[in-house]
Amino acid sequence: MIHTIDANGASIPAIGLGTWTLRGAECTGLVEHALDVGYRHLDTAASYENEAEVGAAIRASGIARSELFVTTKVWYTDIAPGDLERSAEASLKRLGLDHVDLLLIHWPSKTVPLEGSIRALNATQAKGYARNIGVSNFPTGLLSRAIELSEHKLACNQVEYHPMLSQEKVYALCRKAGMAMVSYCPLHRGGGLLEETAVRAAAERHARPPAQVVLRWHVQQEGVAAIPRTTKKERLAENFAIFDFSLSGEEMNAISALRSANSRICDFAFAPDWDRA
Repeated sequence: MIHTIDANGASIPAIGLGTWTLRGAECTGLVEHALDVGYRHLDTAASYENEAEVGAAIRASGIARSELFVTTKVWYTDIAPGDLERSAEASLKRLGLDHVDLLLIHWPSKTVPLEGSIRALNATQAKGYARNIGVSNFPTGLLSRAIELSEHKLACNQVEYHPMLSQEKVYALCRKAGMAMVSYCPLHRGGGLLEETAVRAAAERHARPPAQVVLRWHVQQEGVAAIPRTTKKERLAENFAIFDFSLSGEEMNAISALRSANSRICDFAFAPDWDRA
């Protein structure tokens, strides 16, 4: 059974496949295998340069389009009115789809006014390019403004989130607005998280791999989905099989306490001013 999150009308599968850095035949093969395993939530972006490969895997799978939840994103240099709509159209062409289930502004822009970007984002939904719309990498100040400006309710804010980075403020605002928070880099990209005592102890108690424990920590939080990326086919089934056990309150708290590390992986020159922990 696929567990989903109700987010302002969107039904988002709680575990998806992130495809950042996946290219060519490797990308197509991994996405095909993920769909065979049972994944129905696929995440890509114009900037990943793999939308065509993701689309090819979808077609090869033979799975009905109505069963899939496909997300793509518009790069921050293309979010001015007109540019955003053209980017969405180009993404659909590369994917070979007539719509995506969720279209996101990938990063906020420091130069393009948010009013125009949100208006253009809403236009893509009105035109049928996207069933749902949202944002990514928006701290609370920008997220509050985006919520105010949007004619349609935003479905999610996709952000870097793992036990070693607090997103408490963003999460609280998402919950208040009925939005999902979708975690990218949910396993900390091999940054030591899986060796932490709190994670290892829970893994031993449940006889589970540490990665499953961390992903369970994500989806056990109300309104949180995770999109782990992997280059190894054998990891796909492992990352997906997290709905037949639960962490205790004590285990959740012990893992959550790791957020004091404030270890952010994705912080670029164009990034916004993040919320203070």
